[in-house]
Order: sequence, then C-alpha cells, then structure tokens
Amino acid sequence: MTDFTTKLPRNLYRAAQVRELDRIAIEEFDIAGFKLMQVAGAVAFNQLLEAWPQVQHLRVFVGSGNNGGDGYIVAALAREHGLGVELIAVADPQQLKGDARAAWQWAGERAVQVIAYADFLAEAHPTHLHTVIVDALLGTGLDREVAGEYRQAIEHINVAACPVLALDIPSGLSADTGAQLGIAVCADQTVTFVGMKQGLLTYRGRDFAGGVHFSDLDIPEGIYSTATAPAPSALRIDINITSKILVPRTRSSHKGSHGHVVVLGGDYGYGGAPLMAAEAALRTGAGLVTLITRSSHRPAVLARRPELMVLGTEDEGAEVAEQISKASVIVLGPGLGRGPWGQDLFRQALSAQVAHDIPLVIDADGLNLLAQRSATGAPLKRDNWILTPHPGEAATLLDCSVAEIQDDRFTAVRSLLQRWGGSCLLKGSGSLVCVESENGAHAQVFLSTEGNAGMATAGMGDVLSGIIAGLVAQGHSAQTSLCCGVCIHGEAADLAMAAEGERGMVATDLFPFIRQLVNPSID
Repeated sequence: MTDFTTKLPRNLYRAAQVRELDRIAIEEFDIAGFKLMQVAGAVAFNQLLEAWPQVQHLRVFVGSGNNGGDGYIVAALAREHGLGVELIAVADPQQLKGDARAAWQWAGERAVQVIAYADFLAEAHPTHLHTVIVDALLGTGLDREVAGEYRQAIEHINVAACPVLALDIPSGLSADTGAQLGIAVCADQTVTFVGMKQGLLTYRGRDFAGGVHFSDLDIPEGIYSTATAPAPSALRIDINITSKILVPRTRSSHKGSHGHVVVLGGDYGYGGAPLMAAEAALRTGAGLVTLITRSSHRPAVLARRPELMVLGTEDEGAEVAEQISKASVIVLGPGLGRGPWGQDLFRQALSAQVAHDIPLVIDADGLNLLAQRSATGAPLKRDNWILTPHPGEAATLLDCSVAEIQDDRFTAVRSLLQRWGGSCLLKGSGSLVCVESENGAHAQVFLSTEGNAGMATAGMGDVLSGIIAGLVAQGHSAQTSLCCGVCIHGEAADLAMAAEGERGMVATDLFPFIRQLVNPSID
C-alpha cells in the first residue's frame, strides 16, 4: 500500500458534496470563507516545502475561481518566505469576486506581481533553479473539456521540467469520476481540502494526482455529521480492514470447518487459469479445494499443487454435478471458454446455485456467458453471486462501451449491482466494490487504494477469484469476502512490487504474501 494512502480519510465525496460541506462551514458554523482559503494556502505551501525543501522559486498558475484564490495565497506566502515568485493569471484578476478577489488583493499587499498569461507567452521566461510549479487553474467544479488558454497553460505545465503541486485537484481531472476532461495537469503532489474527492483515487486520478494529501482545514468535526451534511458517496478501504475480520482459528477446527471451494474452468489451452484460482483459495485458508477441469490437465495440476482434488470432465463416470453440489462456494469462469464444454459447466453451476443455494464467484468467460445467456433469454439477477468484471467485461454486462464504463466508474459499478444483483466489483486502478446497504435502501460503494501497475498481467483476476472464494468458504459474507479479497490481492501485489519491482510481476508471485496477509496476527 502506498504510504500516503494510509493517512487519507475513509469518507469519499463528490464535488457538489464538498461544496455543500464548505457552505455548512461558512453559513452554519460561521467560518469566514477567506479564512478557510488562507488555511488551505498555508497547508499547501507547507506541503510544498516538505516535498521540495530546496525550492527557490515558484511558478504559480491561477484561474478565475476559488482554486485560483488558493493559488494567490500560496504565492503570497512564498513571497513572505523569501522565494522568487511568478504568478501567471489565465483569468483577469480584476474580474475576480468574493474570496478569490480578497486573495488577489491580499497577495498584492505582499508585493506579488501578477503576469497575464498572454504576456507570459509573449516573453521568454527561463526556468529558475529549483523551481516548483503550482497548479491553481481549475477546481472541482469543472464538468466539460478544458479549452482555450487553460488548455495551453496545462500543456505548458506538463512539458516543463519542474515538479508540480496541484491545489485541491489537478486541473482538468474530474473530481467525481477520475476521468481526464480533454487534458489534465500531471502533478507530483496534490493537496486536497475539506472532503476527499473520490475521483483522485480511481482511473486516471491515479495517474495525474501523484501523492495525495488531505487536510480538513481544522474545521469542526460536527460539520461532517450535522443533519444537513451530505452522506459520503463512497468509502475507502485498504488492508487494515482485514485485521478485525481474519481472527485466529479455533484450536479445535478441522478442514471441514473452513469450507469447500469448487473451481470450474480450464478448457484446452487454458489450464493455468483455474489452477491459479484454486491455489489462491488454498492459500487464503479454504479447507478443501476441488478443481473440475479437462482431464488432460490433471498431471500438470497435481505436479504443481498435490493438495488439490482434481476431477476431469472426460473421466469415466465423472459425477460433475454431484461434485459441484458439495461446494460451499463455486468459482466459475477462469479459463472456461465460451464453447460447448464451457457452456455445459456454466449451466451446471447455475443449476447447483439454485438447487443448493451455493454462492457463486463469477469471473472471465463466466461473465461473458452470463451476458450471452441474459441477452438470449430471461434476465438473470441473483443475490448470492459475486461478479468480478474488468472494464471490458463490465461493458459486455451493461451493453455499452468500455469508454462509457471508464468515464464514470462509480455509476458503472452501481449499474452492475442494479442490473445483476449480488455483490459487484469493477476492477482497475482504484477498484470499486458495490453492494446493497445493510438496510437495502441504497447501494454502498467501496474504493480500494491497494495495488499497483504491476498487476496488469495475465492471471491476476484468477488469483483474486480464488481469494474471494476462499474467504466465502470460511464463512464470511459476500460483501466482507469481496472487500477483504480485493484489499488482500492488491496489498499482496504491493508487497511483491516492494520486493522485486512492478515490471515482470506475475500472478503467482502473490501467493507467499497472500498467506502472510490472511494471518494478520502473525508478525
């Protein structure tokens, strides 16, 4: 897990919700807006000095709103600190209003000179030694593609050979979705205020925000809990949630106490996928794991992992349906394929789920077959399955494009739950989990901050399916198993990255760390 994420709040908000928190602070708690702006500027400037202690010069780009006002405060503080300051205004400061205008005037009183963006372009401005760029162009209210001089300014920032601090959010990034609105500032550090913006932690937010730091600006805690305060739109989760859930086993437990995972998959040429899922279930603590696959895969499976039980579908007298009925949980999809063999196992798994109320973890081609069946017959929606699509599979399940999924991942994961029921995961950078709330009144979204780009390799989803199933087999709820499974999976990858780097990581590299993480009481 990235160090900075451990300090971030659990509650995540959309931009409009944070604006409402600002309003409550100003109107209901009688905190001056300009005072909040001054505190925000001071927090940002202190973070800048901590990140780049050798800084000698700031180049501050400011826009027309309160985000620009924060930039004026930072520029003034830098001037008082004895740093060189270039303050480049894309918007005419004479047109500023409210707190932003007060910030401009405050900066002027401290001899900060404002350079109009057009003048900045017209003259040569050599980069000073140890320069840091401050992005205060566009705030969280942006809801369309960046254009005009703002786009040009962002292009300048992104090609400059200087570190960048973004105030509240990198300009051009959607605070609600993490999507890039045409172009966005690529920041090294982002300091965000009052409410943690959900878009900073998923999709392109992970690319553009850099290290994220949060400050509540010392506003009273009651602002977040008052009757008019908005409920968080999502909750952040990480490996720390597992410590209270994965408690030590009772000493009298036996293999039957920890459930039976049955993995279905592995058509010809794809035998490794279900094997990784099955081994992951074992490493997560399942008492028994059976792999139902092509008979020709048995020698390789047992050579790799003799603790698995293997049933070959071509075995004489193979009782596939009987074996499936013995499962505590079924994993359906790794290496399944979409041919007649995979379709037959798919039908048997869904029948067993109905007949014996067995939870299903569905991934890979299991999801594609699910979408295909629903398109040609009665829609399927069940409470006792866990769906784990990546964006491409989610697009198939929702009959839309991958771009539509990624442009608003939060809406997409809620749509998956509404359409298919159960518990749903949308994998990717900043994976999202969506489940029904405890009272069933609304969908609850969780965002995992575990994981890294080394996970962009074959087999990672198979391992995740096995982890989730292993937790379900041990008696945990679908919601708990999915949230914990995603965090264990991502943290195992983070530990593997720390050991040997991102590039070249393979799915089976996670196994030693999975065992470590499901035993949190062991040092």
